[in-house]
Amino acid sequence: MAIVRSAPSVGGAPAVAGQPVADEVGSSPITRLRDLSLASAAPAALRAAIRVGVAEKIDDTPVPVARLAQSLDVDAEILGRLLLNLRCYGVFDATEEGIVHTETSRLLREDHPRSLKFWVLWVTEPWVWDLWPDLEAAVRTGKGHFEERYGAEFFAHLHRELPESTEVFNRSQTELSRLTSAAIAEAFDLSGVRTFADVGGGRGYTLATLLEKNPHLHGTLVDLPAAVANPDPRLRPGGALASRSRVVPGNCLERIPVEVDVYQFKSILEWDDERTVTALRNAARAGRPGSRVLVVTNLVDDSPEMRYATGIDLLFLLNTNGRRHTKKGVAELVERAGLQLDGITQVGPLLHVVETHVADAPPAG
Repeated sequence: MAIVRSAPSVGGAPAVAGQPVADEVGSSPITRLRDLSLASAAPAALRAAIRVGVAEKIDDTPVPVARLAQSLDVDAEILGRLLLNLRCYGVFDATEEGIVHTETSRLLREDHPRSLKFWVLWVTEPWVWDLWPDLEAAVRTGKGHFEERYGAEFFAHLHRELPESTEVFNRSQTELSRLTSAAIAEAFDLSGVRTFADVGGGRGYTLATLLEKNPHLHGTLVDLPAAVANPDPRLRPGGALASRSRVVPGNCLERIPVEVDVYQFKSILEWDDERTVTALRNAARAGRPGSRVLVVTNLVDDSPEMRYATGIDLLFLLNTNGRRHTKKGVAELVERAGLQLDGITQVGPLLHVVETHVADAPPAG
């Protein structure tokens, strides 16, 4: 049963210190279905809050909505309504003195060490809203229709037509790497490895972390030209890791232009099966017998964040005709690529490392 408590209004938004805006315990099926049907309001509100700069204007002191709106040059009444919606999800809170941060809303600040500001922007970009209605057609036909809609493969279209969105994507991937790279570096035993390539590694945050952890290692960052145009400062000429690193433009769906001991694909092999097999096969061709190929991914099996895993799976379906893999599914793709599966290991609560190696015989096809 919901408990309704009256409280004074703070600049247009109810202010109940430490209380959730709504108590969903025991909510009825009707309530849950109505809430779910309007759930798109939440990502829209998150995006609006980021774009107008709400999180950056709040520090450790409560801010009245009216003063916050004035500093942002936005409408105070509408801002209060926006924040009221976000508070339903634990994003921002309110006291009698004004709006305050929660642990969740602090992650929208760009200066937070675990910031997800650009990841939230990435999954709420305007083109994402355009794609969701295509889900019905995907269910009916068994595939996404991005190329039919735009006449180009997703990333080619992104880089050519949406440079600002490309920048948001690159920064979002760096944010995700900050959350996982330390755990990956700790989990990998690279003591016997001399050369390492992070294929599709974006700006190279994970590669730089691995190089710092393994001072004997030499690494190569391989990704599309737009992705590697502005690499991690540690990998640039004059950077702390420049003497042990290279930055090489390349498209892993065409060829991988480096021979190394270990190839890593982290959170990129989530395209359709044919493209995934092509990328893995290109790693097998680039390497030598015995070279290792590591697929670092978030497998959907028993995910502790099933709403996230299944939601991003549907987005992958619509933008690249891709998917979040299962253990069985990724094992089949590895076999199709001509690689030998050595095992699948969980790293942290979300990631898995699929370990493979290049067989003696070159992959067919």
